[in-house]
Amino acid sequence: MSPDHAGHTSKIVGTVWGLLILNTLGSAGAKTIIPLPRSLIQMVTMGALVAAFALALAVNLQLRIRASAFVFLLTLLLVPSVISSADLESGFGALFRCVRLALFVGTLWLLSRWWDGSPTFVRHHIRMYFAVLGSVAAGLVISPGAALPDLYGGRLVGALWPLTPPQIGQYAAVIIGLTVLLVLGRRTDRGSAAVVIVPALVLLALTHTRTATLGLLIGLALAIGSLILTSAAARRFFTWAVLCAAVATVGFGSVLQAWFLRGQSQENFTSLTGRAKVWDALLSAPRTTSEYLFGAGLGDKSFGGLPIDNSWLAVYQEQGMTGVTLVAAIIIVLGGVALLRPPSLSRACAIFLISYCAIASYTEAGLGDASPYLLHLAVAASLVAAPAAAAPLSTPGVPRRRVPRWAQRSEVT
Repeated sequence: MSPDHAGHTSKIVGTVWGLLILNTLGSAGAKTIIPLPRSLIQMVTMGALVAAFALALAVNLQLRIRASAFVFLLTLLLVPSVISSADLESGFGALFRCVRLALFVGTLWLLSRWWDGSPTFVRHHIRMYFAVLGSVAAGLVISPGAALPDLYGGRLVGALWPLTPPQIGQYAAVIIGLTVLLVLGRRTDRGSAAVVIVPALVLLALTHTRTATLGLLIGLALAIGSLILTSAAARRFFTWAVLCAAVATVGFGSVLQAWFLRGQSQENFTSLTGRAKVWDALLSAPRTTSEYLFGAGLGDKSFGGLPIDNSWLAVYQEQGMTGVTLVAAIIIVLGGVALLRPPSLSRACAIFLISYCAIASYTEAGLGDASPYLLHLAVAASLVAAPAAAAPLSTPGVPRRRVPRWAQRSEVT
């Protein structure tokens, strides 16, 4: 493949990744400056997924795919999704979501051809989510009142595209963690990294998102810990991070506590902002054997009209214990493969993404359906994939010289 053709293909793959990210932004959130009908947003997001699948198919017409336990388990997850959605207990929307998940998984299969253990998809991930955060920052500048509404307690929301504080916090935390690791691995310079990290940190602070902050800190600690024995830069960063954390805890403890509590009462905080009540009601609801095994069908990740906000319970509600087992297998397999890889930047980035998704799964839904969390795990799968074997160089055939008979006779004698 020529360099020009390879570069063109890389741009198309990056575009496909951006379309997948657009599809998973969702259609529900804060009120935007210019009201956007939900039907229009759904048309854009679903159109992005169809376009992503078509582009991925166009760039991979030979249907060359790589073996991937992650995508294989996602494919198996379609089985309980279809079984539980077929009886239309959750309405025709459940079947629509099954089609969406099938297209999403199909696109990942087509992209798996380029999963080779390099940080290529990490860069795509950072660029696309940085662009999303750029729209959030633009909305904050254009209309601070719309971007920091009282409805969300003054937390940052998307004023141009309907994004909730947890979404913005998630995107900011993920690109901060990945960019820090790229700097430690010397895959980018500090100036370029600061352009990404500093504004993302500001946006993360304005969202007051505890889950994203804890996921960032714990995920980075685990990722950098995997590099400590082989990277002097990682050891220096870890030392300075511990010192800064100690100073911040002593000097700004009260401020950090106020930011973390967000003005909530002790009762509200201990019940995880009311989530525990929904979880208890979901677990105590009666279920048939079919619902226990396969769930009630893909829905909007809610129970009794309230958001579930827990990936495991959302999967249990919609795809049953079969779905929970498959999602657990995804996390365990990816984590196990990452731990078995030798220390490297790719391994550290994968550990960060896997640990972040595992932590966020406790208070956020999304591991059982097309979502940013599955895209994070897809990037992790691309990072732990074994490098593609280089094709052997073909040597031009050397024409055989005809040896005269008298020469053959002389060689024999």
